Amino acid sequence: MANRIVIDPITRIEGHLRIEAEIKDGKVVNAYSSSTMVRGMEKIVEGRDPRDVWAFVQRTCGVCTTVHAIASIRAVEDALGIAIPPNAELARNIITVAHAFQDHVVHFYHLHALDWVDVTKVLDADPKKTSELAQSISKWHNSSPGYFSDVKKRIKKFVESGQLGIFANGYWGHPAMKLPPEANLMAVAHYLEALDFQRDIVKIHTILGGKNPHPHFLVGGLGAQINMDDAGSLNAERLAYVGKLLREAYEFVNEVYVPDLLTIASFYKDWGNIGISKFKNYLAYGDLPTDNIRNVKSYKWPRGIILNGDLSTVHDVDLENTNQIQEFVYKSWYDYSVGKDKGLHPYAGETNIHYTGPKPPYEHLDVDKEYSFVKTPRWQGKPMEVGPLARMLVGYAKGVPEYKEIVDSTLHKLDIPVEALFSTLGRTAARGLESALLTHWGLEFYDQLIKNIKNGDTRMANMEKWDPSTWPKEAKGVGYMEAPRGGLAHWIVIKDRKTANYQMVVPTTWNASPRDPKGQMSAYESSLIDTPIADPARPLEILRTIHSFDPCLACAVHLYDPHGKHIGQIQIGGACSI
Repeated sequence: MANRIVIDPITRIEGHLRIEAEIKDGKVVNAYSSSTMVRGMEKIVEGRDPRDVWAFVQRTCGVCTTVHAIASIRAVEDALGIAIPPNAELARNIITVAHAFQDHVVHFYHLHALDWVDVTKVLDADPKKTSELAQSISKWHNSSPGYFSDVKKRIKKFVESGQLGIFANGYWGHPAMKLPPEANLMAVAHYLEALDFQRDIVKIHTILGGKNPHPHFLVGGLGAQINMDDAGSLNAERLAYVGKLLREAYEFVNEVYVPDLLTIASFYKDWGNIGISKFKNYLAYGDLPTDNIRNVKSYKWPRGIILNGDLSTVHDVDLENTNQIQEFVYKSWYDYSVGKDKGLHPYAGETNIHYTGPKPPYEHLDVDKEYSFVKTPRWQGKPMEVGPLARMLVGYAKGVPEYKEIVDSTLHKLDIPVEALFSTLGRTAARGLESALLTHWGLEFYDQLIKNIKNGDTRMANMEKWDPSTWPKEAKGVGYMEAPRGGLAHWIVIKDRKTANYQMVVPTTWNASPRDPKGQMSAYESSLIDTPIADPARPLEILRTIHSFDPCLACAVHLYDPHGKHIGQIQIGGACSI
């Protein structure tokens, strides 16, 4: 008989997630993923000016503010046929790239690494041997015995005080932890350095977008004006600082993050067989245009779909085809006017909340009924996984040289087969490899922006269609991009110059959704099946796989009446992001 365990909340993620897993004979035999909060941003923007929607939906998340804003603006631009200047496209790309590799670094060190690194074993490490290890894998300047000795002393104070602070609540001493003490010390040292890195790199958003979080954007381009001599504009000094930050990011990612990733992975190669979704379907919308957003072939992140793990064929995806992408609410706390067993394309999507779940506190979800506030998206009826792994697999399967080189080199270094890419190990590695590509592309976009400016092109916005009287009576559009956690798309329907319908399908919607009418699991649930569990009371192995997706769910909901008056707040836990 299976034993059901509950992890609620899943910590070290963005938002609130509950996992219920059934364990039998030391393995997961069934799993259920539940988001226990509601997000109603789609309802909030109905009836509003489409040019203002980005400022509302940007606040869907306190972390991925940038990507929601860009997706929203692209949806309006698509609906109204607005083409933005090349400089604005490049600046958006730089913002997207900086957001992505900052997010990946935070995920690896601060949200995921402690699933593999035992902080308490740092006390057994030899700083001299740690220095030798660090210098053998990179040229990073902080690698002396004295440096690691100082870090060890800091951790010793934590441990002796009985309060581990930021390192509390880990499964220290768990039998699944395999790193030698020196690797633990090196990783913890870089954990601390990554705190400084992630703080500084977002200055790029402040310079190009005016602030962070929630940078400012503009339908038609970017609000920042280029004037090399004006103190109040995007001038020579500020642009030079953006270049400096991008170069520093390139060094940190390639000399710290990627070497650490490969070193830690070398001790956990068995995880190349764990955390594999049963369907092996991967979806990437594509992004980072080198020409313009409508030229899909120019994307650095290529578009495509891989089915059943077959890397010999990449299928196309059409976000406007109503027969391709549909959302279901069969096991979700929502209702559809067409019935719960029918799917709707986002253009016709509905956000009708109908909570029928248990009232806290409760022991288990009733999974025979609805059990999540996440809807269930499908591509031609098939579950998909989105994220860095999907992007890397699509680029690799398409034979793009940059992807082939970095993936094949990594497989060779770790001495693992290509099939290992589909796993928890592959999912975690994909973020690091993608970050290496992103830091390179960021410098490419920056150099092209500077070249354009030197050639006399300082345009950052196209305001030709800002007058609503020029708009058609009805219009619809989709804005898509690749967020750090995967494909993100916003669909808008405009009628009489107002937002008539708005739907967002976010990366975690694809990955964390409950079962569909066919009983098919989504990525979280499917990837947990057959995961070995050494100790059900300390289900570290479940956290490893779930964390490899970098879950992101809103952590609270604010409710407003049609006039914008605040009428209530449901606080689930953690910081409020809406």
